[in-house]
Amino acid sequence: MSNNNQKGLRKTLGLSAALSTVVGMLIGSGVFFKPQAIYESTNGGAGLGLLAWLIGGLITIAAGLTAAEISSSIVKPGGLIVYLEEIYGEKVGFLTGWMQSILFIPAITAALGIIFAQEAVSLLSLQSDIYVILIAIGVIVLIALLNSLGAKFGGGIQTVSTICKLIPLALIVIFGFIKGEPSTDIMTPLVGENTNMVSAISQVLIATLFAYDGWIYVGALAGEMKDPAKHLPKAIVGGISLVMGVYIIINIAYLCVVTASEMAAVSAPATLVASKLFGESGAKVISVGILISVFGTLNGFLMTGGRIPYIMGCDGRIPFSKTFAKLNNNGVPLNGMWLIAGLAIIYSLSGQFNFLSDLAIFTIWIFYTMLFVGVIKLRKDKPNMKRSYKVPLYPVIPIIAIIGGVFIVVSTFITQTQNAILGLIITLAGLPIYNIIKNKKIKQEIQNNVA
Repeated sequence: MSNNNQKGLRKTLGLSAALSTVVGMLIGSGVFFKPQAIYESTNGGAGLGLLAWLIGGLITIAAGLTAAEISSSIVKPGGLIVYLEEIYGEKVGFLTGWMQSILFIPAITAALGIIFAQEAVSLLSLQSDIYVILIAIGVIVLIALLNSLGAKFGGGIQTVSTICKLIPLALIVIFGFIKGEPSTDIMTPLVGENTNMVSAISQVLIATLFAYDGWIYVGALAGEMKDPAKHLPKAIVGGISLVMGVYIIINIAYLCVVTASEMAAVSAPATLVASKLFGESGAKVISVGILISVFGTLNGFLMTGGRIPYIMGCDGRIPFSKTFAKLNNNGVPLNGMWLIAGLAIIYSLSGQFNFLSDLAIFTIWIFYTMLFVGVIKLRKDKPNMKRSYKVPLYPVIPIIAIIGGVFIVVSTFITQTQNAILGLIITLAGLPIYNIIKNKKIKQEIQNNVA
């Protein structure tokens, strides 16, 4: 990968700035839509659904604390690609970038486009399902076009959407507790009748980890923090704990207004709760806030996602590297972004939000788990490596992260075998591509030497 580093970064971030960044990156669209998948998996059991947000949060804290040791030590652009290449070699680094470019980011982008479209269709009272596909494609194209104007414009969208996504959350929590009917026994039943517990735990964790995804970027803050060894773990634990608290509280607020079974039956539980609290007119206002939130999350994935094919293109790692290594006049890796957008449009034709998000989370957690193992591997292979931050309670925290990752991957493979195999096929399809490019480079080097 590129040898550029982050020596030029200013160390200006204190604890409060790092905390707010963590919270801003994690709170997205999952809390509005994933309760449907969670309570469907529990057959209407509220208890396991609430526990899932806690367990998912604890796994995320262990993951964030563990991964930050590597991301604060390997301060090169490229993120997960660079980290895994440093630990396992060039081939794994390529597969990581391939998976993110071809599967993870396009699938998440498509999933977000679908839930945006579903919410818009509900808001506009449109009847045909074809509108979901058309609106999903339309919003993906629109955001790609907007981001072609430059990073500053895309960053502005992020700022506005971050503010807007907090408004519906706050209103639902406040009025849910005021106007709802809190239950004194909200943890029962744990699951509904005839529920396979292993399958249910696997599916609810996959759902909550979609809502928590974004923690991998937290460690990159180390290069801009005044005292990463002291403040980074506090920012990770504090930020993720705060998000976890918000997620649990809002789900309790949901359950004060509607039952878990009711949430399992609708694609947008937050909108259902809003209609109960504020009536149809008030629910439409909340829906607009949710749409802006999803729009912002979508923008974030497309804005950052195009950088991955660009980085790989600059290093000659992918087919048509010269094309993907280009920037437009606004400094945007436009070709890389349109690769992501084009694949997302294809994936969105499925119209399946939960299928796409589950597929993406399963696949990315294979590589996350390799990263957790890599922390232990690097400690042994490179004991003298400069580490501005070390994971606390080593090796306990990394082991917790590894156990969580292995459970998610293995249980998903068992309970959603077809989806898991599809994810593996798409990922491993990168191997022959890697071999072709590698052999082409070797031949080119031989020819250059002969010349």
